[in-house]
Amino acid sequence: MFAIFAGIAWHMVGAASGASFYAPIGKVKKWSWETTWAVAGFFSWILLPMSMSFMLLPDFRAFYASIDAHVLLRVALFGAMWGVGNVSYGLTMRYLGMSLGIGLAMGVTLAVGTLIPPLLHGQAPALFTTRSGLFTIAGVVVALLGIAIVSYAGHLKELQLRGELREFNLKLGIFLAGMCGLFSSGMSFAIDAARPMEAAALHLGISLLYAAMPSYVVIMGGGALVNFSYCFFRLALKRNISLRSDLSQPRAMLLKNGILAATGGTMWYLQYFFYSWGAGNIPQHLYFVNWMLHMSGYVLFGGLVGLALGEWKGVGSRPVRLLWVGMIIIIAAANLVGLGMAS
Repeated sequence: MFAIFAGIAWHMVGAASGASFYAPIGKVKKWSWETTWAVAGFFSWILLPMSMSFMLLPDFRAFYASIDAHVLLRVALFGAMWGVGNVSYGLTMRYLGMSLGIGLAMGVTLAVGTLIPPLLHGQAPALFTTRSGLFTIAGVVVALLGIAIVSYAGHLKELQLRGELREFNLKLGIFLAGMCGLFSSGMSFAIDAARPMEAAALHLGISLLYAAMPSYVVIMGGGALVNFSYCFFRLALKRNISLRSDLSQPRAMLLKNGILAATGGTMWYLQYFFYSWGAGNIPQHLYFVNWMLHMSGYVLFGGLVGLALGEWKGVGSRPVRLLWVGMIIIIAAANLVGLGMAS
């Protein structure tokens, strides 16, 4: 029982870190979005995953050489799928703001990423015939209701404060949020496809809490390829932005921007660091609830971060009340899933 609730708590810690990562990135000045995203991504997709694996694995190269090439390819391709969603996610925050953007994108990601893996593994009957499965389905439905309410509150907020978001674009933002939600579920598929890598890590004596981390090198490497390609393609071809212009800023500004981007990238990585801790405490036969817990927590803390950053200042009481109602419903959904696992 304690392990289950510890797992839920670690998922919430990871979700809070993930929901907050764009706050320091948003404070970067006089850099293009593409440069900022690439610098943050270097820390989150390359440096930190590889550093963690170097520390965990007794032989870094031998471990990956021992994994079946088909497993590595599937994991990398699903990582690349997530990479498309990750680019869309960054742009969604740019055009919709954190509250509305997170709600719309994560709602789609939660449903697709939670339900598809067990269906692909032929575990659909368990979702509808077991107590834990029924609680999970109920939790997903309740979480989606909460996300819908949070998103509507965010929509009301953005309509009132449209002038506060410099690049607000509702139609483009909704399109990107849909793309983000669909493609970002590739992370859930990649984590599922990487289970043989986790088993290999466990065989080496790595703790269950850390067993997923060597797979992040491949997952995030696939996503990094898509993200970096997009950023450098834009920097190379767009007339109004250039890497040279971004890097020609005064040294103090370069240092400040680099620290802010690196902080955002580190916070992004930590969401999956703690995701691994959360999943390590959840019973293995209920692995599919991990994504639902993570995504619902993401929306919950996205709303709280938006409040803390003053995104809701001057909006009026109705949108804020709706936001709190939606977040309370999301908390109830997480507890619903927890009760199902504990029963």
